[in-house]
Amino acid sequence: MALKTGGWLKERLPINGIKRAVLSEKIPGGASFFYSLGSATLFVFSLLVLTGIWQLFYYAPTVDHAYESLSYLRIIVPYGWLIHGIHYWGANIMAVLVAMHIIRAFIWGAHKKPGELTWLTGVILLFLIAGLIFTGAALPWDETGYWAMEVGTSIAGTIPLIGGFLEKFLRGGYIMGQLTLSRFFTMHTVLIPALAMVIIVFHLISFRQTGSVGPWNELKRRKTGDFWPDQVVIDLIISGFIFVLIVWLSAFHPAPFSGPADPSDSAFQPRPEWNFLFLYQLLKLFKGPYELIGTVGIPLLIIIILISVPFIDRNKSHDPRKRSGMMTGGLVFVLFILVYTIIGSRSNPEKNTSIPVPGRKEHKGAVSYELSPAAVKGEAIFKTYGCLACHKISGEGSKVSPDLTDEYENNRSKEWLIVQITNSKVHFPTSIMPDYTMLSQEQLNNLVEYLNTPHRPAQKSDTTAVPVLTAKMSSDSIMILQEEDTRKKLSQLGAPGEAASIIGNVVVGRKLYALNCAICHGMNGSEGEPDFGSRSGRVPSLDPVNLGLFSASPDQFAENIDRFIQHGSVKSVPPASLTMFDYGDSYTLTQPQIANIEAYILSVNAVNRAEIASPGSARGFFIGVVLIYTTIILLIITFWQKTKRKRASYNKK
Repeated sequence: MALKTGGWLKERLPINGIKRAVLSEKIPGGASFFYSLGSATLFVFSLLVLTGIWQLFYYAPTVDHAYESLSYLRIIVPYGWLIHGIHYWGANIMAVLVAMHIIRAFIWGAHKKPGELTWLTGVILLFLIAGLIFTGAALPWDETGYWAMEVGTSIAGTIPLIGGFLEKFLRGGYIMGQLTLSRFFTMHTVLIPALAMVIIVFHLISFRQTGSVGPWNELKRRKTGDFWPDQVVIDLIISGFIFVLIVWLSAFHPAPFSGPADPSDSAFQPRPEWNFLFLYQLLKLFKGPYELIGTVGIPLLIIIILISVPFIDRNKSHDPRKRSGMMTGGLVFVLFILVYTIIGSRSNPEKNTSIPVPGRKEHKGAVSYELSPAAVKGEAIFKTYGCLACHKISGEGSKVSPDLTDEYENNRSKEWLIVQITNSKVHFPTSIMPDYTMLSQEQLNNLVEYLNTPHRPAQKSDTTAVPVLTAKMSSDSIMILQEEDTRKKLSQLGAPGEAASIIGNVVVGRKLYALNCAICHGMNGSEGEPDFGSRSGRVPSLDPVNLGLFSASPDQFAENIDRFIQHGSVKSVPPASLTMFDYGDSYTLTQPQIANIEAYILSVNAVNRAEIASPGSARGFFIGVVLIYTTIILLIITFWQKTKRKRASYNKK
């Protein structure tokens, strides 16, 4: 049956011609591991397409459900962690492979005539892969992706002439929202992959037309090898090894949960993916009127350099020793990106250690820091619309843009500030600040009132901001808290909030905990203020937590503590009064912020909020993949050796 089907297809399709075109290529210098970078990149790209399609069966591209749907895939769906992990780590590895492939082609002189088109299509593929990574970061709609899009689209807005249109087009409006996610989803899943596939076809056709450059040594070039099976075997070995590496990373170093997107959460410090860290670091060097150099000038220069390589390097020799000028320039270019990537990875923003206390009146000399009712509303607007992602006030927020703590001392007029908020480019033509034209006049007035009000100075350290007690609670004291009493309290509290079903970010949760919880429970959750009405004479310990609240099930544990955080609690001894603040009911914290705090509390009790429900054994699965890979490679090598012996025997005859 198979033979009949094969014959039927051969009569109607040029199968033999395709096989000859693909497999009969002669390779100057013979097969080499260096030539496997292109096929390995194509292999990883195929993995990304397959796992991306697989994830679409579970992913919901809406701001309300994107994060939860991916969380469900990663922790509930059997081996969903593997599918997402292959996609996540595959994208990172593909970026490395493409960079290595371009560097190899540059050293070998593959861009020289007649390989210009092959080089140019390769450079276009590099930019498209960067676009895939950039757009893909937004799809989980988590903290990392949200702020990457916020900063990235703002940078796009600095491009002269088309910047405003481009920023609004990418966002689908003036602020980040559902249209932003929908557009990035379309670009990531349809437009860029389709364009990449077209360019890949052109790249392969161009490569087949010009052939492999081979080694630059003429004596070595005279020796040729066969693409099949010599190079194919090497390609399979390398691609298989990369697959094993991706599985290992997925099993033992899963993609992090950065928490759901929360524009009002100033505890999260935005940082781009490692691929764009060098640009992120360069932006810090150019401020004010020179900002355009970092946002537009340098990226444009990099694009021009890569595209112009075939037309600059006119030396006919492929030997890098005879192209010292180009080799030196290429080395400087690569080192420049590597150095700034490393600096960017180690450049950490200042820690946020201030603890705002609602209703507290503070003084700095004769200056009052009490907010008026309008300023209180303005503060809420300032935080809700993500201003803390760029600006800092009283030590809270980011230092990307000017610190606004002492803005009131500049004596700006109300009209000046409103123009700055709604159209910052009027005052600063190279500004990357979004235009907040969606705010009503009343909101603008309240925001200006807040900016023109004196703000308290930042506190300098955790030790001055948070009182930490030295006495530890003994295990006997923990038992005194009594599980039955705790369960009784739980039954009296309201239902868990939305935060209980959200997987938070432990790192961000620790910062939020320091700001909101440590003043009573202690910095590590193991010490508390005395005389808050509990039977132990102290605020209940969170490390270890009351046994009545603890559960090995992350979902149950989160629900137990969520009720207290959402609704607060009342003393169990008279006089009855609110002992713990109701952070949820009072809207003091957002649900994503509460989820982050809960993830941190679970982590100090050795419970992983993002624990996989039924993944199988990651270690066992990885060992199985290694065994299968080793077996297949041994079979391939055995087949290869037999083929080589047959060819040698045939050549002798």
